[in-house]
Amino acid sequence: AILWLEDWLKGYPGTLLLISHDRDFLDSVVDHVIHLEQRKLTLYRGGYSAFERTRAERLAQQQQAFEKQQAQRAHMESYIRRFKAQATKARQAQSRIKALERLEELAPAHVDSPFDFRFREADKVSSPLLDLAEGRLGYGEKVVLDKVKLQLVPGARIGLLGPNGAGKSTLIKTLSAELAPLSGRLQRGENLAVGYFAQHQLDSLDPKASPLLHLQRIAPAEREQTLRDFLGGFDFRGARCDEPVLNFSGGEKARLALALIAWGKPNLLLLDEPTNHLDLEMRLALTLALQDFEGAVLVVSHDRHLLKSTTNEFLLVADGQVQSFDGDLEDYARWLVDYRARQQPVASSEPAADKTDKRAQRQAAAALRQQLAPHKRQADKLEKDLATVHEKLAELETNLGDSALYEVARKDELRQLLAKQAELKVREGELEEAWLEALEILESLQAQLEASA
Repeated sequence: AILWLEDWLKGYPGTLLLISHDRDFLDSVVDHVIHLEQRKLTLYRGGYSAFERTRAERLAQQQQAFEKQQAQRAHMESYIRRFKAQATKARQAQSRIKALERLEELAPAHVDSPFDFRFREADKVSSPLLDLAEGRLGYGEKVVLDKVKLQLVPGARIGLLGPNGAGKSTLIKTLSAELAPLSGRLQRGENLAVGYFAQHQLDSLDPKASPLLHLQRIAPAEREQTLRDFLGGFDFRGARCDEPVLNFSGGEKARLALALIAWGKPNLLLLDEPTNHLDLEMRLALTLALQDFEGAVLVVSHDRHLLKSTTNEFLLVADGQVQSFDGDLEDYARWLVDYRARQQPVASSEPAADKTDKRAQRQAAAALRQQLAPHKRQADKLEKDLATVHEKLAELETNLGDSALYEVARKDELRQLLAKQAELKVREGELEEAWLEALEILESLQAQLEASA
C-alpha cells in the first residue's frame, strides 16, 4: 500500500503538504522539508536525507555536539566493518552496506535526539536459539503456513516480507510461544530469552501504572535511580517517569513496551511492526540499538529504512510457505507487482474460458499500464532534473577555472563556489541513483506488459 501511494503521489500534479515518519517515503515524494524546532520553521531544499545532511553540517559547527558526533561515527564505522566481514549474499550485502554508509553520514543530524538506549546483553546464550521443523501453523482448523523450516542462531538478522494476511504475524506469534504450532517440531534453546513486541502488547500495559512502576515490577531489587536513568534513554524523564500510562500517546506506549523488552536481556528479538507509532528520532535510536544487539533479530516492518539498516537476510511469506528471498527491497517491490498480476481472478466457466482469459489479460495489461505511467513520469522528471544539475555543475566548473578566483581577496567567493559544487555533486549522486532505480522498475513493468500482450 505504501509503494502504491508513493507512486500515485509522484504523479500527482498539485501541491502536496504531508507529515510522515517514513524517511524512504519522504525521500521519494518530497522536494522540500520544513523543520519545526524551538518554535521556528526552517525550510530545507531536497528530500529527507538532504535535510539530514544539511542539518548535520550546521550542528557539526557546534562545539558541544562534536564529541557525540565522533562517538556515533566511530560506532557506525565499527558496525560497517563488522558487517562487511560477515556479508554472504552479495546483492543484499551491497544494498545494506550502502544504507549503513548513508546512516553513518547522517547520524550527526540527530545528536540532539532525546533517545539513547541499548538492549541489555543476555547473561547466557544457546545455539541454536530456536529450531522449527515441518511446522504447520495456524488457528484451530485453519492452516496458514505449512512445512515451515526455520532455525535462528545468535547474530541472525532476518526481515520478513510478504503481502498482508500471508502469515507473517502468525509465524512470529508461534515463535514467541503466543501460538502453538498445529504440528511439527519446535525446539527452544535452553537459555532462550525472547523479547517480543507486537501492537496488541501496548493494550496490555497497566493504564494506572507509571513507566517507573512498570519497570520496578520486573526489577524489584534494582535501585530506583538506575531504573530512572534507563527510562531516560527512552525519553521518560522527571515527572513523566511517574505519570500513569492512561493518557500516554501510542508512541509513548510503544517506547515503554520497548524499554521493558530492552531491560529483560533478550537474546532473540521478535518484532512485529515496532515502528508504527514511533517518530523519526525514535526510529533512528531503535535502528542503532538493533545494530548493537548481539542476539538474533526477526522483524516485520513497513519501514524500509529500518529493514535495510538492520537485516542482512529476507524470508518471503506467501502462498502458505516461508522461503528465503534472494534479493533486496527493490527486488521485492518488483516481485509484488508480479504477484498482484498473478492474483487476477480467473473465471471458471469453460465455454467462455478463452474470452475470459483474454479479458483477464487485457485487465492485467491495463493495470500494468496504469502502474507504468507514474514510473514513466518519475523517470522523465528525474532525467530532466539531472540534466539541470549537470548544466549548473558545468557552469560552476567554468567559473572555478578562472585563476583570478584563487586570489586571497576572493577566498570567500571561492569557498561559496566550492560549497555549491559539493552540494550539487551530492544532488547529482542522489538523482542518478533514483533515476537508475526508476528505469529498472520501468523496464521490469514494460517486460511484463509485453509478455501479457
